[in-house]
Amino acid sequence: MNTVARRIGRSLALVLPVVLVLSGTLAVTRVAWSTPGSESVLAASSARASSAAAPRPAHELLRDRLVAELREKDPGVALTHLQEEVNRRPSLAAHCVSLARTLGRAAVAKYGPREAQKFARPVCDTAFAAGVAQQAQRGR
Repeated sequence: MNTVARRIGRSLALVLPVVLVLSGTLAVTRVAWSTPGSESVLAASSARASSAAAPRPAHELLRDRLVAELREKDPGVALTHLQEEVNRRPSLAAHCVSLARTLGRAAVAKYGPREAQKFARPVCDTAFAAGVAQQAQRGR
C-alpha cells in the first residue's frame, strides 16, 4: 500500500507541473489583451506591438551627445556644454550629477585617471571629479 501511494505521488509530482504550465499558457493565449473588437487574440502579435519605441528622455540624449563630444574633442568642451544645457533647461539639473560622472568615467577611458583629472571643474558639484575617481578605483 505504501509503495502504491509513493508511485502515485511521484507520478503526480512529475505530471502536475507540466499540466499547470500548459493550461496556464493556453489560458493566456485565449485572453483578449488588446482593445475590444481587434482581430488579434494576442496583443504581442498585433502590428501595433512592433511600432517604434517611445522617444528617449532628454537627459539620455544629452548624455550620449556629450560623451560623443568628449571622445571627439576633450572633456572641457563637454563639461562646458553640460553647464550650458543645464542653464538653458533647468529640468536637466536633476540629472546633472549623473551626467557629469558619466563624463568623468568616459574621460578616464580616453585619457587615464591623471590626465582626466586635469579637466575637472565645479560643474554639478564636482561630480566629474567623482566620476574620474570612481573609474580610477575600478581600474586598479
